[in-house]
Amino acid sequence: MAKKPNIVFILTDDQGPWALSQHTPELITPNLTRMAQEGVRFDNFFCASPVCSPARCSIVTGRIPSAHGVHDWLGSGNVAASALTEEMRALFRDEHEAIDYLAGMPTVFDALSESGYRMGFVGKWHMGDSMRPRPGFEYWNVLLRGGAHYKHADICVDGKPQFCDQYITDYFTDRAVDYIDSVPSSPFFLALHYTAPHTPWAHDEHREDLLGLYDDCTFPSHPLRPIHPDQVGNMEIGDTEEKRRSLLQGYYAAITAVDEGVGKVFYALRRNGLLEDTVVIFSGDNGMNLGQHGVWGKGNGTWPMNMYDSSVKVPFIMWGPKWMRKGAVITNLCSHYDILPTLRDFLQLPPLDSLPGESFLPELTAPQPCKDRTLCILDEYGPVRMVRSRTHKLVWEPLRGNHQLYDLVRDPDEEVNLYGHPDYAAIQNTLLNEMRRAFAQYTVPPFDGSKLCPTGSGQMGKVTCEGDHVFDPSITLYWENH
Repeated sequence: MAKKPNIVFILTDDQGPWALSQHTPELITPNLTRMAQEGVRFDNFFCASPVCSPARCSIVTGRIPSAHGVHDWLGSGNVAASALTEEMRALFRDEHEAIDYLAGMPTVFDALSESGYRMGFVGKWHMGDSMRPRPGFEYWNVLLRGGAHYKHADICVDGKPQFCDQYITDYFTDRAVDYIDSVPSSPFFLALHYTAPHTPWAHDEHREDLLGLYDDCTFPSHPLRPIHPDQVGNMEIGDTEEKRRSLLQGYYAAITAVDEGVGKVFYALRRNGLLEDTVVIFSGDNGMNLGQHGVWGKGNGTWPMNMYDSSVKVPFIMWGPKWMRKGAVITNLCSHYDILPTLRDFLQLPPLDSLPGESFLPELTAPQPCKDRTLCILDEYGPVRMVRSRTHKLVWEPLRGNHQLYDLVRDPDEEVNLYGHPDYAAIQNTLLNEMRRAFAQYTVPPFDGSKLCPTGSGQMGKVTCEGDHVFDPSITLYWENH
């Protein structure tokens, strides 16, 4: 490679795979639409776990959660209590000490730093110890924990915890633009990781001008459906027509704010003469249901956790005029596990051993035939596991024994459970054996999720022994309060 390109990696939080205007026409995302039209869009891209922290840790390490040890969103270990102001200490009672959950694990960031990239990080980290920059980063302006209010977010600037009263999506966009304007030399890597469109979706959390864009929208892509019988009750749920429209309006406004930020990033690159020498990547950390299957939330929107495609698929777009096809839509199955192998391939670095992903670099430069990999897609959320091919999906759910098998050709909406059906016995056994083989190959003790008990309510410490009880035990079902 004659010249390494700059790389901007934009990541959203809880953006469903359907949440692009190509799939949901009422969603206003002109900049992302243009990015897809001029770049490469993946229509079958998957996360590693349908919740933020495990998914993000798998993005940066290329490991399954059972090999990095983060199995739920991190409710503790983000910051040391001693570093907090008194006001913050009263609000963040679960924060005691900062924990480096990824200590000793090679990451995407290490590969970039070792290849000579200047490094900047803006936005949501949520992989432990937000206070100290990951090695290699010269700029570090991050969300202190995982979730936040949009107009009073907790952040860390220059190692100091504080609150930000600017609309947090705009704040992170402005800091990303500042970095692009000031970075002294190329190549650089900028991670811009938004909190949007994560809850809260209340209208007082969002800009009135963005909400106003959807005042007359009926949200036809989201019909009101009966609430799923396993729905949990610890998040915002659109169980009436009025609540459905209100929550969707907040969610859509949050995504349009991100789209506005994407436009400003592209303008900053153009203004600085960097556009032709930059690759821009856009993705979400995990999927999201806003009524799909009657679920409100992602994998932990239900108990036991779900593995619907709307929870485990994510948007993924890459843009780079000198290196990629224009306007291509890739339908082959790919996942966040593939990012690290693809990056190392792109940087001409040797591959790392014992990782489940593979490079999709050939897909970016030339059409590739539809292929069935030995291992297509692998997901886990504690003991709940999923393996998926282009045609079938197996979900192993030992918490209640409600295992699932879907024929995705005949039943793309995953409504008919065929587990145990005699006509599908061969397919079921093949997928089950592949799942067992893959987890046996890639699991690193003591991180085996099948022996841990995340509830969807947060991980409170590092797994150090097999079967550690480091998860918040609370589970509230929606029906307990209705």
